[in-house]
Amino acid sequence: MASLETKYLGLKLSSPLVVSSTPLSESVTNLRRMEDSGAGAVILTSLFEEQLILESKALDADLSRGTESFAESLGYLPDYHGYRQVHETYLEQIREAKAAVKIPICASLNGATPGGWTHFAREIQQAGADALELNTYALASNIKTDPATIERRLVELVGDVRRSVTIPVSVKLSPFYTSIPWLAGRLVEAGANGLVLFNRFYQPDFDIEALEVVPHLHFSRPDELTTRLHWVAILYGQLKADLAITGGVHSASDAIKAIMAGANVAMVASALHIQGIEHLRTITDDLAKWLEEHEYESLDQMRGSLSRKSAPDPSQFDRGNYIKTLSAYSLRDFQPAD
Repeated sequence: MASLETKYLGLKLSSPLVVSSTPLSESVTNLRRMEDSGAGAVILTSLFEEQLILESKALDADLSRGTESFAESLGYLPDYHGYRQVHETYLEQIREAKAAVKIPICASLNGATPGGWTHFAREIQQAGADALELNTYALASNIKTDPATIERRLVELVGDVRRSVTIPVSVKLSPFYTSIPWLAGRLVEAGANGLVLFNRFYQPDFDIEALEVVPHLHFSRPDELTTRLHWVAILYGQLKADLAITGGVHSASDAIKAIMAGANVAMVASALHIQGIEHLRTITDDLAKWLEEHEYESLDQMRGSLSRKSAPDPSQFDRGNYIKTLSAYSLRDFQPAD
């Protein structure tokens, strides 16, 4: 029987299927179901930089309120050690997850600036997390901020976190950078052990009657996978770092494509919300069956087989694929059906 074992961020996984950051992982019961259904690892739901900032400001305000008036007022201040903070809850979640399952548990921080990340990253390591995913969300919105500045800040952030912990660190990127290969190389030089492609931007919608900007959430679709496959296939073999695909993985064939592109793991989240956590078992069984039918003994045998590095004509990943795709269609392909 073909082996589904793989390595990611130096961790040995029993399966290439990793549960990406999702509220489903906040339940210990769900974590056990994920493990039983074949998950190789779980990325816990993200803790946002804004949450840490607001928490810090609120606590500072509480601890200083009234102290300039009367010394006796110190007795009315909240007890810091009994203050149930967001970050304390998150650390407890890590400890509970580690106690509940045997598969690796990775923490996730979402933000774009150094801030308190480095300090909290150390606390995450102390809580027992096997790895840390930096879910970066740097949206360019100021016309005076050049791309180099945005990328430099991200590289510095990764370097700061890398120096503060010894556990593996991965970086979850968006596809909206001037040169993804260049940035990927700099992030690995800064200490990233892995790259996760790609973050999904939850862009707001407009309510034209209420004249409001409203949040808009939708699950990923399999057709979103192609962008991920393209860039992982290009990066494979060029970096001394592991690669993960997230966004659009809903079936065994999606996971197979991810591995053939060069990914170490394929991350799943939306499919579990749509199909249920046990859908992991379906993907795992279908993946094992496909490997056996195609006489693969391990994932390593096919990893990167469809990457740019392995392509007889690498131009297919550059303008060649663009030209070939458009040339495959004629005007009649776009005519409305009778």
